[in-house]
Amino acid sequence: MLKPKMTPTRELVNLDGLWAFATDAMVGDAPWTAPLPSGLEAAVPASYNDLFIDPEIRDHVGWVWYQRTVRVPRGWDGERVFVRLDSATHHGRVYVDEALVAEHSGGYTPFEADITELVPAGAEFRLTIGVSNELTNETIPPGELTVDDLGVRRQRVRADFYNYSGIARSVWLHSVPVDRIEDITVTTTVEGSAGVVTYQVDATGTRDVRVRIVDESGAQVGEATGASGQVPIPDVVLWQPGEGSLYDLVAEIVDGDAVIDQYPLPFGVRTIEVRGSEFLINGRPFYFTGFGKHEDSLVRGKGHDDAYLVHDFQLMGWIGANSFRTSHYPYAEEVLEYADRQGIVVINETAAVGLHYSIAAGITGENRRTFAPDAINGKTQAAHAEAIRELIDRDKNHPSVVMWAIANEPATHEDGAREYFEPLIRLTKELDPTRPVTSVNMFMSTPETDQVADLLDVMCLNRYYGWYENTANLAVAEIRLEAELRGWAEKYGRPILMTEYGADTLAGLHSIFAPPWSEEYQVQLLEMYHRVFDRVPEFVGEHVWNFADFQTSAAIFRVDGNKKGVFTRDRRPKSAAHVLRQRWTQVGNDKPKTS
Repeated sequence: MLKPKMTPTRELVNLDGLWAFATDAMVGDAPWTAPLPSGLEAAVPASYNDLFIDPEIRDHVGWVWYQRTVRVPRGWDGERVFVRLDSATHHGRVYVDEALVAEHSGGYTPFEADITELVPAGAEFRLTIGVSNELTNETIPPGELTVDDLGVRRQRVRADFYNYSGIARSVWLHSVPVDRIEDITVTTTVEGSAGVVTYQVDATGTRDVRVRIVDESGAQVGEATGASGQVPIPDVVLWQPGEGSLYDLVAEIVDGDAVIDQYPLPFGVRTIEVRGSEFLINGRPFYFTGFGKHEDSLVRGKGHDDAYLVHDFQLMGWIGANSFRTSHYPYAEEVLEYADRQGIVVINETAAVGLHYSIAAGITGENRRTFAPDAINGKTQAAHAEAIRELIDRDKNHPSVVMWAIANEPATHEDGAREYFEPLIRLTKELDPTRPVTSVNMFMSTPETDQVADLLDVMCLNRYYGWYENTANLAVAEIRLEAELRGWAEKYGRPILMTEYGADTLAGLHSIFAPPWSEEYQVQLLEMYHRVFDRVPEFVGEHVWNFADFQTSAAIFRVDGNKKGVFTRDRRPKSAAHVLRQRWTQVGNDKPKTS
């Protein structure tokens, strides 16, 4: 799905701002049929949970409703008119006046509706959007709905972050020609000093298609005719880590000399390869430094904010991070566009977090099978497959994206895991054969017990030796960590990336004895991990958990959220940030060696 943009043949209106707002408890059975009565207004984009002081809104389980009036520009007569949501967490419905025009499950990917026949150019309509935060064992991510002793509905999530909900990304009204470009797929290779661009343009109608390749100076460096083909770029400038060099593929539908539709797609020329235990970008070994992150900030929750986007990337640049993982869901597309331009490497992850019934919020145990008819089942797998399709469909052309992560910490050691994951891994590789595929492994899935690791291209591990295990005993933690990493290396011989490691740390807590939760303990734990990483040749990168402190659901082991951030939630550095900066600004792309 192409992101709406202004071109010579397309226009768009941004619908962000203050919308009328109500929960389902405040309105009748069909709130889209009349103006919302509550008197509340909510910001778009933003999660609604932290906007209001009423705990019944913050903790609401079920549908909420957003509403505003919209006028279609009168100049759009003869065009097709669409309403698009960049996301609705986790289930969305869109009404134009009283007509349901779109419905979508999956809280982090876009959907849209053609409303041309409902609203003529120049006319005004009432736009109502319903959003439900309900999760079940058959959704991605999974969850569990319960009712407490007072009859209040509760939502349990199997993930250690707050279930922020609402319209967290932008809403658009946009126009396209009747004969239009609907999708573009670009892949790249390198032959000597030339880049080779393979393209596919999907378009409506029977008119001719042509493409032009334009460099950053605006000069045309290649062209072709036809809906598919290849275009060479002589003396190509590669997209590479730290240097986000981009080209535009300008796709056009033409009728003689007339341009019927035009869409410019930014892309970068680069290659990705896993060779033995190396991860190669443009044929050179790449060593990941960076973080697992979250879309999380004060007041906005998961609401996208360009100011936070710029500041977070500035902090990553300061600390020497060259990459991050979109834990644990697809981030706003603006984040990937910015990563493309900044030369930041991204591991792009689906929202499949919590496919593990023996842990909840990270550490509590349950004696339940994960892969079972009443747990993670065939309907869950179908939703998971759709999440993978939508992720790749949206993000396939971003050069910053170098690997797909199809799940975080699933129970891949349990019976049923291979039957569940093998078709999903195969689907991912069929949809995009150009990028490696991984699933992020948790501590119960060891080299001896994991049932799907042989299907993956890179071993991505989340490990907390010294925190959840061997707490305050870093000497033993170091021995056990190294033993496990060598076990993965010996069995599979593939690249190993630590996608989570860290310790909860209360900013400002200092002690010469370095107890857990102190800034000194976080530093010593990270330094221990780094010693081990430097001793394992198959190791290709380190992503600290987490970039910044973030909000979680209420729990007795969480004090106002998860405190494993290297930065506080308001982006102030802890001591560990300076230690990482010293290491990462010296590492570059070359892994340090101490033995």
